[in-house]
Amino acid sequence: MDFTFTEEQQAAVEAARAVFSGVEPDGVPSPALTPGAVAEDIDRPLWAQLATGDLLGLTLAPEHGGAGLDPVALCLVLRESAKVLARVPLLETCAVAMSLQRDGDPALAAELLPRVGRGELVLTVGANGRTGHDAAELAVTALRDSNSNGKNDRSSSDDGSDAGDGSAWVLDGVQSGVPWAHSADWIAVPAHTADGRAVLALVRRTAEGVTLAEQVSTSGELLAEVRLDGVRIENRALIGTPGAWEWLRALLTTGTCALALGLGETALSMTSEYTGKREQFGFPIATFQSVAVQAADRYIDLRAMEVTLWQAAWRISTGTAGALPVAGDIAVAKIWAADGVRQIVQTAQHLHGGFGADTDYPLHRFHAWAKQIELSLGPAAAHEEALGDLLAAHPLG
Repeated sequence: MDFTFTEEQQAAVEAARAVFSGVEPDGVPSPALTPGAVAEDIDRPLWAQLATGDLLGLTLAPEHGGAGLDPVALCLVLRESAKVLARVPLLETCAVAMSLQRDGDPALAAELLPRVGRGELVLTVGANGRTGHDAAELAVTALRDSNSNGKNDRSSSDDGSDAGDGSAWVLDGVQSGVPWAHSADWIAVPAHTADGRAVLALVRRTAEGVTLAEQVSTSGELLAEVRLDGVRIENRALIGTPGAWEWLRALLTTGTCALALGLGETALSMTSEYTGKREQFGFPIATFQSVAVQAADRYIDLRAMEVTLWQAAWRISTGTAGALPVAGDIAVAKIWAADGVRQIVQTAQHLHGGFGADTDYPLHRFHAWAKQIELSLGPAAAHEEALGDLLAAHPLG
């Protein structure tokens, strides 16, 4: 198995490191000391730097002003962002932009994607449904607008022709725990049609009928419960290509694994540095067998998180066939990411002793972010169940 990254992917990592090098994880109030959200908006200066560094258009096609790189490159940059707990919707914006580019209306893509690359638009997606336990597309209905003649509907046309500009769909329902929604310009909303098809609707945050209620994540970031009450969208804003929502969710899940890997690497590095300096009985505690064994176990977790992440990202990028559908590799990656990042921060807290809980020290932030990432897009148990279903449907050997 070859883990060598291309020159373009390595250049993206170097550009990301340059941008994130000035980010301080303690740049906002501590979630442990703040009753509500730690901040009302994303890190706008950092967002501007990402745009200037051409990192927001990393995976966009050249005709949209992008570099044309693949999900592996995106995961490499996400890994760097998580090392400093960067408060930007990099995953959500890039994933929705890639979905629009891949399956959406070409005219709408040409209108929005160059602005995304320039940092002028923020995109996000509701992937949790009403409760976080049921399929997200079941929480919202997408029905034909009775005032529309339904012409040129891309989602139902046989030839995939461009959609018209008339208001053609009405959305009703709720998506809970939508990240960065209060700062977003467009929200991608999975929904289901009258015949049960899963579709993806692109909704302006300011559209009539859209209301946002504040929610706060475990990491202290501001989320939103997005309610859609008779929201009307154009034909071209609804992506009905079969599998479009499933592809976007797969990319989001894989990106979440990249975030877990980056966060875990920093937490373990902090632990290594601390235990190498902290002394008991005249010796650094890193030399004690019990400490070394725990740190070694967590290092093994990181390497497992890494190899399963790149396997999933590679299959999404290339479409390569395997013994299981790509969903199997994504499930394995998320199982390792969810369990691994939780165990890493728990061990980090343990080996730091009381110092790890000090709110003047950033480790408690990594613990809070790790818990949020662990549960995002399903905990390990949910993906173990999904993997079991895939194995039952595709027996190996």
